[in-house]
Amino acid sequence: MKFFSDNAAAVHPRIWAAMQAADAPDTAYDGDRLSQRLDAAFSETFGRPVTALWAATGTAANCLALAAMVPPHGAVVCHREAHIEVDEGGAPGFFTHGAKLILAEGDGAKLDPAAIAAAIDPIRPDVHQVQPHAVSITQASEYGRAYTPDEVSAIGALAKARGLRLHMDGARFANAVAHLGCTPAAVSADAGVDALSFGFIKNGGMSAEAIVFFSEGLADVVRFRRKRAGHLQSKGRYLAAQILAMLEGDLWLDNARVANAAAAEIAASARDRLIQPVEANEIFLTLSPAEAAALRAQGFEFYDWPAPAGAPGAARLVTSWSNDPAHVAALARALAAL
Repeated sequence: MKFFSDNAAAVHPRIWAAMQAADAPDTAYDGDRLSQRLDAAFSETFGRPVTALWAATGTAANCLALAAMVPPHGAVVCHREAHIEVDEGGAPGFFTHGAKLILAEGDGAKLDPAAIAAAIDPIRPDVHQVQPHAVSITQASEYGRAYTPDEVSAIGALAKARGLRLHMDGARFANAVAHLGCTPAAVSADAGVDALSFGFIKNGGMSAEAIVFFSEGLADVVRFRRKRAGHLQSKGRYLAAQILAMLEGDLWLDNARVANAAAAEIAASARDRLIQPVEANEIFLTLSPAEAAALRAQGFEFYDWPAPAGAPGAARLVTSWSNDPAHVAALARALAAL
């Protein structure tokens, strides 16, 4: 009974069917009929003209987008717990050819304008110090917290006032939108986001993510950078097929709602243990080593997590669209019985 990562979730049957349907000769790279449909499909999703490119991993999507925004001598402001800082193995610096990450603070791994200003205000505007060029925020955050449209808009306004680009790492964008009940544009394009890494792999996809560009010109840069980085796949139609299948009929939202509902069911049995509010498909809770061992002895798999001050231990549980409802209910009962 696996609750350690939605990266390990099953591939949705509609994704397999879409890839099988794409299994016919077509133009190579991104010139195929499916890849050529991405702009229109995402434009419909966001209610405005956008440009979209596929990528094979979330790390590539994040770093290609940032590389189009930030020169080698520049910097990206992000949260200290951001995926691009903690879990991408130096890829942002590799793709940007040396740009720096400026780390900021914020509750629930979320940034706000004050935290961003505190990180960049001390920087002198001269050649002796690295200048910020972009801000990157994660939706939902690394602690499963969702930025509201107003919160993103406030960051977008600050970024615009300071001449910075705004990138959103949307590995769990679907879960955040499902929680908020807003339109996808309200928490991205309408709020000042320049580029969104739209995650699908955690949400039922197999090997496809998207980079959605709301600002003109960035996609043209990324086309060249994607090729130079070795990420222009020759059979790109299989990535496009996955993305289009996820967008069709809002499968991406349906899957996220299932995952969120599972997380809410588990969280309801562990209220006093919760370290963070559950606003997506991640649950952070306190567990002593003995309690964690007891759960694992019953067949539940999850990650240990750094414990907050005064707690005997902690864990992270992650749900997905493919969790067996019986397993979810069993975990909720097991937590309640500790």
